[in-house]
Amino acid sequence: MSEVKLTAATRSEFGKGAARRIRREDKVPGVLYGHGSEPLHLTLPGHELLLALRTPNVLISLDIDGKTNELAIPKSVQRDPIKGFLEHVDLLLVKRGEKVTVEIPVQTEGELAPGGNLLEHVLNALPVEAEATHIPEAVTVSVEGLQAGASIHAKDITLPSGVTLAVEEDAVVLQVLAAQAEEAVEGEETEGAEEVAEA
Repeated sequence: MSEVKLTAATRSEFGKGAARRIRREDKVPGVLYGHGSEPLHLTLPGHELLLALRTPNVLISLDIDGKTNELAIPKSVQRDPIKGFLEHVDLLLVKRGEKVTVEIPVQTEGELAPGGNLLEHVLNALPVEAEATHIPEAVTVSVEGLQAGASIHAKDITLPSGVTLAVEEDAVVLQVLAAQAEEAVEGEETEGAEEVAEA
């Protein structure tokens, strides 16, 4: 897992006005917390942070005011719902060797069995426990040849060494739905509508 270095500065101004001023300078307000320490309010470089956050659970090495270096992972990211820019980020303080619970994206490969079946992601991300410096970017699951009614549980997914599930083993992650079942429901609704129209 790659480590991204960012330079951050502590901030003493709070509130919406201060946050707007920070964002005008292409920076992002954030909070670093964890390990029972007081939350540290930071200003982070906007563009570099945006690039770093493209990697899920990215490990960020923070140079704070040129005095201290801390490791952190993103815990909560707020974006503008319309323009998509970063509004605020919460970072969780981590230590090398420490185990953390995170959610990693579930990716699929392969083709379902023929028949127009649909693959439903019951869980888009899989909760796991991993060492802070060795969080996998994603897990890949083969759905090759799966028939309608098939499902993949958390325990069926092969995890990298040192990574364990942080969810029930029997939790359904993916399931295959029969496409024709949906069509039948739509047909019934149409018939019902016609009967109402005739009445």
